[in-house]
Amino acid sequence: MTVTEVPNVAQAIETVESHLHPKPSFDLADHPVPTGREEVWRFTPLRRIKALLEAAPDTGVLTVAINAPEGVEVGELAARQSPRGTVLVPGDRLAALADSDVASARYVRIPADLELTEPVFIDLHGEDAQGRANLVTVLVAEPHSKATVVLRHTGSAQVLENVEIDVRPGASLTVVSLQDWADDTLHGGEHTARVGRDASYRHVNVSFGGNVTRLHTNVYYEGPGGRAELYGVYFADAGQHIEHRMFVDHNAPDTYSHVDYRGALQGQDAHTVWVGDVLIRKIAENIETYETNKNLVLTEGARADSVPNLEIETGEIIGAGHSSTTGRFDDEQLFYLTSRGIDPDEAKRLVVMGFFVEIIRRIGIDDLEERLIAEVERELAETVGTAKHVQEAE
Repeated sequence: MTVTEVPNVAQAIETVESHLHPKPSFDLADHPVPTGREEVWRFTPLRRIKALLEAAPDTGVLTVAINAPEGVEVGELAARQSPRGTVLVPGDRLAALADSDVASARYVRIPADLELTEPVFIDLHGEDAQGRANLVTVLVAEPHSKATVVLRHTGSAQVLENVEIDVRPGASLTVVSLQDWADDTLHGGEHTARVGRDASYRHVNVSFGGNVTRLHTNVYYEGPGGRAELYGVYFADAGQHIEHRMFVDHNAPDTYSHVDYRGALQGQDAHTVWVGDVLIRKIAENIETYETNKNLVLTEGARADSVPNLEIETGEIIGAGHSSTTGRFDDEQLFYLTSRGIDPDEAKRLVVMGFFVEIIRRIGIDDLEERLIAEVERELAETVGTAKHVQEAE
């Protein structure tokens, strides 16, 4: 593994060249069309996302509406205008295409010392599954501000999306990304955050819809004392591919990270992928990190791949660990509930809801939490209905 400097960035950052993290670059030539033999692409159904892997203009298929409380600055940045490019350097071909084929970036800035009591909502809705949307969004939380930003994705489209997140010293920012696409949508995205000194950053990924969804969530630190929490909930139905990749770069001492992603799968050829990686550099003494991924396989024919990784270059740390579990319902929990007279289908519903609710409740927005719980309930109702139909047919 070697360390190189990234060019073309106002504030260059060290990045890692490895089989898990190819050298980031704005130059599309540095990101050739993948063959599927590359480590970072081996789980992705390349034939199904062929349209995303080629350059294409934005066709205006996606409408974007930003609803921000008073005091928040909302606008646009010209291509490569500062602060754009200071946080996110494209890590794969999809992110490079998103950057190269967009004319301007949407910009949301939370002023210093402003504490919002209501979220900023960014609603993105697609109207055509054959149309391309290339997006760059820049979110900046100025020092000692506090805010929540919610990105809500709905409808049908072919979407390439980069989100650059700058959490400046002492700020506290929560970013929620809800993928509630129609079943014909293709979505490739990269969210990268720079966490400043003594800043707190929380990122919540919720993926329910889409044909193929492949999202990167990356974090690095600008100074000591930064905290990052990455949470995720995903539910894949028959034929869906949902892929989440995480990279936490502990490049500063006295930093903290915690990753917790949970998924459920049902139906033939439902496929989920979770790849987590935490790098602890030599300079990153006194850090603490833990990553975990849990998957519930609800029916036959579904597959979950889970790959946690730790790269540790110093032993002077508080703690580091990872875990991964994939399995069916907990038989003991089901037995406990059914032995007390609860219907087996209701028992399964309760087990899955408990599995997800712990993560959903960390969002901190009551209306959004209730909406997500209702969505999980809907997915579970489909599972129960399918199981009953099969049983009756037999």
